[in-house]
Amino acid sequence: MQMTNGRIFFGGDYNPEQWPEETWHEDVRLMKDAGVNSVTLGVFSWSKLEPHPGAREFGWLDTVMDLMEANGVGVVLATPTSSPPPWMGRLHPDTLPRDEDGRTEWWGGRQHFSHSSATYRRYAAAITEDLAARYAGHPALTMWHINNEYCTHDHGGEAAAAFRRWLRTKYRTLDALNTAWGTAFWSQGYDSWDGILPLRRAHYLKNPAQVLDFRRFTSDMLLECYCAERDIVRRHTPHLPVTTNFMPLWSGQDGWRWAAEEDVVSVDLYPDPRDPLGAQYGALVQDLTRSQARGPWMLMEQAAGPVNWRAVNHPKPPGLNRLWSLQAVAHGADAVCYFQWRQSRQGAEKFHSAMVGHAGEQGRTFQEVKRIGAELRRIGAEVSGTHGTRDIAILHDWHSWWACDQDGRPSAHVEYPEVLRAWHRALWEARLATDFAHPEHDLTAHRLVVVPQLYLLTDAAIDNLLAYVAGGGTLVCGFLTGVADEDDRIRPGGMDPRLRELFGIRTLHEWWPLDAGESVACAGGLRGTLWSEEIEADGTADETVPYQGGELDGLPAVLRRGRAWYVSTLPEPEALRALLIRVAAGAGVRPVLDGLPAGVEAVRRGELLFLLNHGREPVTVDVPGTHHDLLTGAAVTGRTTLGRYGAAVLKP
Repeated sequence: MQMTNGRIFFGGDYNPEQWPEETWHEDVRLMKDAGVNSVTLGVFSWSKLEPHPGAREFGWLDTVMDLMEANGVGVVLATPTSSPPPWMGRLHPDTLPRDEDGRTEWWGGRQHFSHSSATYRRYAAAITEDLAARYAGHPALTMWHINNEYCTHDHGGEAAAAFRRWLRTKYRTLDALNTAWGTAFWSQGYDSWDGILPLRRAHYLKNPAQVLDFRRFTSDMLLECYCAERDIVRRHTPHLPVTTNFMPLWSGQDGWRWAAEEDVVSVDLYPDPRDPLGAQYGALVQDLTRSQARGPWMLMEQAAGPVNWRAVNHPKPPGLNRLWSLQAVAHGADAVCYFQWRQSRQGAEKFHSAMVGHAGEQGRTFQEVKRIGAELRRIGAEVSGTHGTRDIAILHDWHSWWACDQDGRPSAHVEYPEVLRAWHRALWEARLATDFAHPEHDLTAHRLVVVPQLYLLTDAAIDNLLAYVAGGGTLVCGFLTGVADEDDRIRPGGMDPRLRELFGIRTLHEWWPLDAGESVACAGGLRGTLWSEEIEADGTADETVPYQGGELDGLPAVLRRGRAWYVSTLPEPEALRALLIRVAAGAGVRPVLDGLPAGVEAVRRGELLFLLNHGREPVTVDVPGTHHDLLTGAAVTGRTTLGRYGAAVLKP
């Protein structure tokens, strides 16, 4: 479903209920000045819309909707269901979630709802129904936004009953559940469905298969909540797209499954301005979100300046907000939005920046916002709706992440998101453009498939990888891949035998995790970190890179058999980058642009070439041929200069 119709959405969360009505008119004046064409209304307005049970106070929202329409600003209307009014928890304690210790999470913050509560779901459906009925025909309405940052967990009684129902649907019999969970271990066998609890505090280690299923259940329960509200608004406005905003690389939702239920995939993205790899982290989230969307996506929230939830909240230096906004567009965003429009004067986020900060329209932040709005208007018609497939796919799966993130594992230092980020960083710094994919997706469009770590792989996923290589694709896998099946049952030999044959491994004798700060030497100057493995090759590998010194001296650290590579450690950044450059070249994959200065990112979107200088010093970039810079209107022949945090959008 098309989102933007030849333009880029630009705006942010607007919370007029925090301000007197005279401020609303000042807001629309500033919105027009900044080129804002979209605002998200109503995200946290439930107590304003329904101040007591069954009441409906829509008058203020009518006024705001009409005001937006009169000034040419479209509205992404949110259902307010992420933060129920205090009266709901007071009158209906069953709507409040409980933690693993059985403690209630009370109102007074946000997201205080039990995803399994029938009462909560009934009230959420009612307010959604009335919102959709009232505003379905309003000319300002352009999209629906359901709830906000779904992230609640619940371990209470109603969640327990829902978990049992979910398990009965999945396993049908207790024998099947006991087999899947391996309950013969520690005398955990269940003789009754009623004996099964959601995760509760345990004396020692919890059953990892139960933990895995509870994470799956939680994602599914939240998805049920989303789909119930989505279906209501779709019934009233089948022509309008529906979304909900993901948090970046968050573990609580199966993002592939959720994305399939959205018309538009959206994400909230807050890299740390002081992180030297903040741009790479942004690119990772953007690549993943674009891949989930299988096309253009929506940056629902970013910060115009500092956030309020880090230990130290640094502002963005001049130019960085613009640079990261253009980076999102380069990586496929058709919407660049913020939390929020006007900075709050009260409440928990009054120190979180906004498009209009406490300094007002004369402040640097708003002046930069105006520039971003003007530039997005210039490039919108050229870029909106365009997308393509990258030659490289990085495989990522939430179920594998959930399974490997368990107590009792070989090394607490191995954190899946950090391993994933290390491999993406190597490709990003090599200027090799990447998509993401699920391990069971069709991979044939990609020349190279990269698996940083997939501890859990289904039989279907393994068959998919084998077929991909047999069909001529190049595969490179990191350590601790293919270890467990979908029930977190260790596969024979510690790695699936089919994968061992693929890589030329006879026996995986032992995993040898490394201590924090420890490294291991390998041939060719490569040094490994975090992990190593005692591997015996089967003699069929075409190439090996052995460990040097220590207990694993002479054993293979890296193996290649045909077009399949296995890397049994995490090489230091430069070594991993060099290895992946070599593998990519062998697969026929080239950088987007050769010879780029350090810190410069080149991204192609459609026929446009985005050049992004993530450094603090000006640089000159060689660009073959003649282009037109859409940001400045200037002709570019042969080379162009990018200032500090500078950017160019070049059209041939």
